[in-house]
Amino acid sequence: MAERYDLIVIGTGPGGYVCAIKAAQLGLKTAVVEKRSTLGGTCLNIGCIPSKAMLHASEMFAEAGHSLPELGVEIGKPKLNLEKMMAHKDATVKSNVEGIAFLMKKNKIDVFTGIGTIVGEGKVSVADGKGDSVEIETTNIVIATGSDVAGIPGVDVTFDEKIVVSSTGALELAKVPNHMVVVGGGVIGLELGSVWARLGAKVTVVEFLDKILGPMDGEVSKQFQRMLGKQGITFKLGCKVTGVKATTKSAKVTFEPVKGGEAETINADVVLVATGRKPYTEDLGLEHAGVIVDDLGRIHIDEHYRTNIPGIYAIGDVVAGPMLAHKAEDEGVAVAEIMAGQAGHVNYGVIPSVVYTQPEVASVGKTEEELKAEGVAYKVGKFPFSANGRARAMLQSNGFVKVIADKATDRVLGVHIVGFGAGEMIHEAAVLMEFGGSAEDLGRTCHAHPTMSEAVKEAALGAFDKPIHM
Repeated sequence: MAERYDLIVIGTGPGGYVCAIKAAQLGLKTAVVEKRSTLGGTCLNIGCIPSKAMLHASEMFAEAGHSLPELGVEIGKPKLNLEKMMAHKDATVKSNVEGIAFLMKKNKIDVFTGIGTIVGEGKVSVADGKGDSVEIETTNIVIATGSDVAGIPGVDVTFDEKIVVSSTGALELAKVPNHMVVVGGGVIGLELGSVWARLGAKVTVVEFLDKILGPMDGEVSKQFQRMLGKQGITFKLGCKVTGVKATTKSAKVTFEPVKGGEAETINADVVLVATGRKPYTEDLGLEHAGVIVDDLGRIHIDEHYRTNIPGIYAIGDVVAGPMLAHKAEDEGVAVAEIMAGQAGHVNYGVIPSVVYTQPEVASVGKTEEELKAEGVAYKVGKFPFSANGRARAMLQSNGFVKVIADKATDRVLGVHIVGFGAGEMIHEAAVLMEFGGSAEDLGRTCHAHPTMSEAVKEAALGAFDKPIHM
């Protein structure tokens, strides 16, 4: 009789591989199924990790050309070696995916390579793409197959990944485009657009909404757009793309105002379509298994990540909620704990969100717009990095910290940061909020001087009293 598992995880992105590791640590006999030849999913192979390598490298290139001379470091005009920069990105990916493979072996998790399909109760077929397949049996199945590129609603777009590219192609360009048009002013579009802008491309962002970073705090969005504008990025807000026509060397992007008006066409060397992502649920056998999927393609689950079919669970980008790697990881841990008889839980009110541009944007909790819509009385404390000694010393004085607290209880409801290192600073706010802390708790906590994080303390002081250094 074939070996039977306690758990099979389909997909080895952050949610899937973390779920598998936690389950193995809790004593469950676990296997994973991955369609790629390497583990780690979109995030490690063609998403989060390679994009951060390119973001950092392009930031260093820009700093060498602009910031270092102001600090008295004169090296002349930097020269771009794009091939070597791409090699750094590829080496970073290789190191990370090999690390996941090592963790699978360390935790005695079996790895099956191929397309995983649910073919019956507790049965998963793995097809290798060459006509061969193997069927494996399990008590539980976790679907963690992530998401795919969404495209432009109502517009026929063909991705050749050279002229018309998704985030995947935007990380593989052979040369810096003269003009890149980015369709979508969300996280992916702004991160990758900023990479190529720093390396010398003219970048135009076309966004359907009247603001960038849709769900982000409005004040943060407005100031951040101004900062990116100073870096040379042009914005066409409140505009709907109606066509993308590509040739072998260039493309034309046609768009018109959402509220009505004359259409406009822009010629570009590269068009990056970054309009979001959609759940990847193809070829999983969900319909055959009877698993309920909503109108957006998301798998329906209850509060314990269970689908309507006993023994089948789902986490990450294939279910409702923000499509964030760390959200998927926390869900992976929680569902593994639940299957092991423990009380797995995720606090969705305290999931940080970061935009890894320069400066960074980070947020946790509620925005002012959300609290107004909910009718919650709140108070705000703000502190600019221009009044922070460490920020001035590093020539990183752009941006601010905003702390939002409940007007009656002083409990912190949201923290929003735009500035250098925002993605690291946001976590003290997340810890505070996880324990129901107040603005006064944060403001009275001693922060080392001089640090960028002092701005968080000062903003908290401003929420319940007054900041000291402003």
